[in-house]
Amino acid sequence: MSTIDGLVFLGTSHFGYQLDAANALAGMDAVGTSVAIATPMHPRRGDFAAANDAIAEAATNSDGRLIPLCRIDPWEGEAAVAEFRRASRAGARGVFLHPSEEHFRINDAALVRPIMKCAADLGVPVMVAAGYHLFAEPLQLGAAARWTPDNPLVLTNGGQFNISGMAQFDAELALANANVHVQTSGMYREDFLERVVATFGPERLLFASAAPIFTMKYERLRVDLAHFSDAERQLILGGNAARIFDTVAGAR
Repeated sequence: MSTIDGLVFLGTSHFGYQLDAANALAGMDAVGTSVAIATPMHPRRGDFAAANDAIAEAATNSDGRLIPLCRIDPWEGEAAVAEFRRASRAGARGVFLHPSEEHFRINDAALVRPIMKCAADLGVPVMVAAGYHLFAEPLQLGAAARWTPDNPLVLTNGGQFNISGMAQFDAELALANANVHVQTSGMYREDFLERVVATFGPERLLFASAAPIFTMKYERLRVDLAHFSDAERQLILGGNAARIFDTVAGAR
C-alpha cells in the first residue's frame, strides 16, 4: 500500500508561508510518501480560480503523485459553487474549505450547505480546516456533516486543535457522525489518535502532514510511534485516503 499524505498546501499564502510542488515532492521522498492530497493556500488577491488552476497543473506534472483539491470562498455564493464544478471537471478530487482564513462559520447553512450539496452531487469529499474557535469547532462541524450524511467530511487537526481535557470529547461528538473522518496533523496527544481508532475504527483516521504549516517528518512520526496494528497503520497511512479521494481516478 502506498503512503498517502492526506494534505499539503501548495503556492504562496496571503499570510506569508509558501511551498512549491518541487519542494513538496522532495519532502515526500525524504519521508517515504508516495502521493499527497494537495490544495491551494489562501491566495494573494483572493484569486481562487488561478490558485486552483495552479494546483491542477502541478498535479498533471507530478506523474500521479499529487492529487488536487480545489479551494473556494463560500462568501462568493453561486460563483463559489460554479468554481467548484469547474475545478472538478478539470480533475479536482474534492473541495477544501478553511473557515478561519476565509472567515465564515462552517455551520452557516446559507453559505456552506450549497457547497456540501454540490460535493455530494459530484460524489467527492469535503475537507475542512477544523478546530478554529467560533469558525469550525466540533459541534459546528457535526452540524455541517449532517447536511450530507452519506458524503465524506474530512477534518484537519483531529477535528479539534485544543485537545486538552474535555475538548477531546468534543472532537468525538463530531466523529459520532459516520461520514466524519479526522487527520493526524498537529495532534500531540497520541492517546487521542489511538482512541479514535479504538472507538470509531481505523477507517476514520488519515495521516496528513499539512505541510508547510507542520513538518512532514515530524507528522509522519505521529503515526509511526502510535500503538496501531500493522493493518490499522496501513489504512491510516494510505488506504483510507485512497478510498475517500479515489486517488487512482485523480491521478489519471
